[in-house]
Amino acid sequence: MDPILTVQGLSKAYTIGTQLSGHDRYRTVRESISESVSATWTGLRRRLTTRCPAGDGLGWNSRNVEKFWALNDVSFEVQPGEVVGIVGRNGAGKSTLLKVLSRITEPTKGRVEMNGRVGSLLEVGTGFHPELTGRENIFLNGAILGMSRKDILRNFDAIVAFSEIEKFLDTPVKRYSSGMYVRLAFAVASHLEPEILVVDEVLAVGDAAFQKKCLNKMDQVSRSGRTVLFVSHTMSAIKSLCTRALLIEGGRVALDGNVDEVVNHHLAASAESARTGVIPENAVRQNDVKDQARFRSVKLTTASGDAVAQVYFGQKFRVTFVCEVLRRIEQAIFEVSISTLDGTQVTYSTTLDGEQGPISLSEGLHEVSAEIDIMLLPRDYTIDLGVHHLDGTTVDLVRRTYDFTVLRVAEYGNDHYPWPRTRGMVRAQTEWELEGSTAGTPTRSAG
Repeated sequence: MDPILTVQGLSKAYTIGTQLSGHDRYRTVRESISESVSATWTGLRRRLTTRCPAGDGLGWNSRNVEKFWALNDVSFEVQPGEVVGIVGRNGAGKSTLLKVLSRITEPTKGRVEMNGRVGSLLEVGTGFHPELTGRENIFLNGAILGMSRKDILRNFDAIVAFSEIEKFLDTPVKRYSSGMYVRLAFAVASHLEPEILVVDEVLAVGDAAFQKKCLNKMDQVSRSGRTVLFVSHTMSAIKSLCTRALLIEGGRVALDGNVDEVVNHHLAASAESARTGVIPENAVRQNDVKDQARFRSVKLTTASGDAVAQVYFGQKFRVTFVCEVLRRIEQAIFEVSISTLDGTQVTYSTTLDGEQGPISLSEGLHEVSAEIDIMLLPRDYTIDLGVHHLDGTTVDLVRRTYDFTVLRVAEYGNDHYPWPRTRGMVRAQTEWELEGSTAGTPTRSAG
């Protein structure tokens, strides 16, 4: 069977230190078309008049410009119907790879061969024009994918139903919240029947119910014989959905193969920063609002304040973290989550719990502590941190900030965990009632 996607020697270079000239703002449809035509003629003239240095392939004088290679000699093939997870740290080149495959960014070197239409859902803002309504963008995206108006109309009701934005269908998408935007964008990308569906971590913007809905839809797409390329920092989603994985490091394919092998290798590498408690600037962060707050450090202590990386079975523990607020937040909510190392969330608590109200945060460093009393079963866990506005807008969300282990032995007494294998993640408080075969009287046991 011929591959549906072939990537050979793919490289992408960017210049460092160049100034933006106002192109980061959105433009009207007329401006977009005009600038696109102008850029096409300008590029053609440059190709006709500029000779690239040998082996450079860039079209600029490499002696005067510093280059950063976001992708460097990437090669792989994807067969029809494969679901390929792409993992790696921030800045590794994952999103650049998807942009090149989606024909949003032109490669510097190498080639890409695709035998089918590509439907892409990358960062919020890609693929829709903000001045057009949701309805108009559905037809625009369908036309870009090569769909006829008849085909778009056939899928129109399903797209609207999936996105759950029927009331706002005739509103310009520039007025949509990030969640509304993502819901519509994913509905369009997945329902207009592309042979290849490309999805970036942008799904993290949606709520948990919508994320599950999207994962189910991607599973349906793959079962129908179509191909999915999926970038995510949530390893449980990669493991549950994908049949194969690529690990991208430093713009190169570091590992390509079995999902468990690739994910475990990636987790082992990322664990290094999760052992110190220092949250680096380039940590994997999710946010709807840029540069308003950033987590800086986290530590795990016993209730008495001793720093630990292991806790006894049944022992209470405290999570203390430092958050730097760069711009004042009037109504803030902090969250602490405990997850397994593959990203499965075990428990979640916010500063709204216990009838507390939102917090007003001034600029500067804030130290926050949360004492957690939960009967975690023995295994390895990690701490996720978040800070949000009261309306749910995420300011900073960092996963896997600190890894720790729950031991099988209790700190005091005999309430150890006796089983060699751990099933589940939490021991529930349970009351057992047994009818004694000899005494004939009930026996009660709490566990």
